[in-house]
Amino acid sequence: MLSDIEICQSASLSPISDIARSMGLHESEICTYGQSKAKVSLNSLERLKEKSAGKLVLVTAITPTPFGEGKTVTTIGLAQGLKKLEQSVAACIRQPSMGPVFGVKGGAAGGGYSQVAPMDELNLHLTGDIHSVSAAHNLASAAIDARIFHEQKNGYEAFEEKTELKALKIDPNNVVWKRVVDHNDRALRMVTVGINQPGKTVNGFEREDGFDISAASELMAILALASDLQDLRKRIGRIVVAYNLDGQPVTTEDLQVAGAMAVCLKDAIEPTLMQTLEGVPTLVHAGPFANIAHGNSSIIADNIATKLSDYTVTEGGFGSDMGFEKACNIKAQTSGTSPDCAVIVATVKALKANAASGDRALSDIELLTLGFENLKWHINNVKKYGVPAVVAINQFPQDTDEELELLNQLVKTAFPDTDIAISQAFAKGGEGTIELAKKVIHACERPTDFHPLYKLEQGLEEKLMAVTEVGYGAANIELSELAKQQLEKFSTLGYNKLAVCLAKTPMSISSDPSLKGAPAGFTVPVRELKLCAGAGFIYALCGNVMTMPGLPEKPAFMNLDIDESGNIVGLS
Repeated sequence: MLSDIEICQSASLSPISDIARSMGLHESEICTYGQSKAKVSLNSLERLKEKSAGKLVLVTAITPTPFGEGKTVTTIGLAQGLKKLEQSVAACIRQPSMGPVFGVKGGAAGGGYSQVAPMDELNLHLTGDIHSVSAAHNLASAAIDARIFHEQKNGYEAFEEKTELKALKIDPNNVVWKRVVDHNDRALRMVTVGINQPGKTVNGFEREDGFDISAASELMAILALASDLQDLRKRIGRIVVAYNLDGQPVTTEDLQVAGAMAVCLKDAIEPTLMQTLEGVPTLVHAGPFANIAHGNSSIIADNIATKLSDYTVTEGGFGSDMGFEKACNIKAQTSGTSPDCAVIVATVKALKANAASGDRALSDIELLTLGFENLKWHINNVKKYGVPAVVAINQFPQDTDEELELLNQLVKTAFPDTDIAISQAFAKGGEGTIELAKKVIHACERPTDFHPLYKLEQGLEEKLMAVTEVGYGAANIELSELAKQQLEKFSTLGYNKLAVCLAKTPMSISSDPSLKGAPAGFTVPVRELKLCAGAGFIYALCGNVMTMPGLPEKPAFMNLDIDESGNIVGLS
C-alpha cells in the first residue's frame, strides 16, 4: 500500500471554491489561499443564524497507546461514509502543531484513504493560525518585560509623570505569562531573561521565565471557545499575566496590549476550509493537546458546520477521559451545544496493550479480554454524560476473525443498547465506514440526556473533585500546598465560578501512566493551578505532565525531506 503522503499526492482534489459552494458557503464568505484551502468569514454565521443546526457527532477513543487508535482516520472516514449514504456532512478537526509533527507523533491529517488533503499543507503551517497565536502571545510577554524595565528604570512616580500612564508595579517574581514557541524544546522549559553585560541594564531586569508550546497558550483556548471577534477581544482583555506588588492581578487590558493581541488574531479566528480525499468539506481550527489544553476544535467551526450540514463529525483529543470530558464540561457549557452521539474508537492491538497484566504468558484472546475493561470504562464514561455511544473497531490487517468476534460479543453482552461496527476507513475510505455511518445515524435519532459533571456555579474544589472522582473514578484528589494556596487565592479574587481543566498524562485514566486498563481507587495529585481567566477555566497540572514537550531520541523530523521535484517526503 502507498504511504499516506503518496496517496494524498496522487489524489485528484476539487478546487476549494467548489468545496465551499457544495457546502453552502457564498463566494463572498471565503478567502482562498491557493487552490486547496480558504478562510471562512464569520459573516456566514450572521447569515445562517436563523437556520436550524444539524447533528454533532463527537469522536473519542479508548486510552491511547503508542500503536495509535486511528481517531482522526475514523473521524474523516466516518464523514466520508456519511457522504456515501448521501447525507449532508462536514468534518471539524484541529490544526496540527509543528511540535508533534517534527517530534513523536508525525502528521495529524488522518491516514490511508481517510485523510484531509493536502496533508502536507495541513501539517506544516496551514494558514498560519498557530504562528498568529505565538505572535500575539509573545507580544504580551514583551509588553510585560518592557513595562517592568521602564517603571523600574525611571521609578514609579517619574514613569507616571513622563508617560501619563499609571504605574502597574508588576512583581518581577510573580509573572505568570510564559513565552511560547511551536516546537518541542525541553531546553526552554526554564530560562533566564533580561541578562545584561556587567554594569548595564539595557536588556531589561533579570528574572526567571520559561516557554510553553504554542498550543498550550491560553490564547489557543480562547480562539477555540470564542463565539465571535468581539467575544475574542473581551476574553483577551481578561487574561491575567502577572500580579503586582500588592498581590493583585495585572491583565492584558491593564498593559493596554489586549487590542494589539486581538489584531494579531483577527484572521486566525476564521476557520480554514479544506477537504477530505473524497471531497467532504472539512473545517480546521484551533490547536491540539488535550492533555495540556482542552483539546477540541473551535465553537465557531462547529457552528458553521452544523448550520450548513445535517451531520458534523468532530473529535476530542486522546481518550474520553480527556478531550471528550473537556468537550462536555467546558466546550458544551460555553457554547450551549452538546454532542448528539459519541463514537468510541478502539483497536484490538491497543486493547491488548491496555490489559492491566504483566503476565507475558497470556494468549492474545486472554489479553484482549483483559483489555476490554478499558473499553468498558470509556463506554460507561460517555454514558455518564447522557450521550448515545457507538463503538468503532478500527480494523488492522493482523486482527483475526476470532478476536473481532470476541470483541463484538463482549460489547453486546455488557452494553446491549450500544452499537458496534468494524471500520476500515484507512484501507477503504468512506466505503469502509458505511456500516459505522448507518449506526451513527441511528444513534443520532435517539434522545439525549446531556448533563456535564458539574455546574459552573459550584466551587473550584468541588468541580475538581467532580472530574477526578466522578469522572476518572479516583478515590480522592491531593492538592499540594502551592495548589491549596492558589485555590484560596483564585476564589478570593472572584474566579471560583470558572470551569476546570485537568492537565494529565493521556496514557492512563489516572495521572500515573503505568496504571493500565481501568484503574480505580487511585489518587490524583495536583501540583499547581493555572488561571486562564480569558478562556474561562482554571487548569490543574497533575503528576509530572509538562506544558512544553521534548524531542525523543529519534524525532520524526529525521524522516522529512524534499525530493528532486520539490515534493515533501517522509511525512505521515
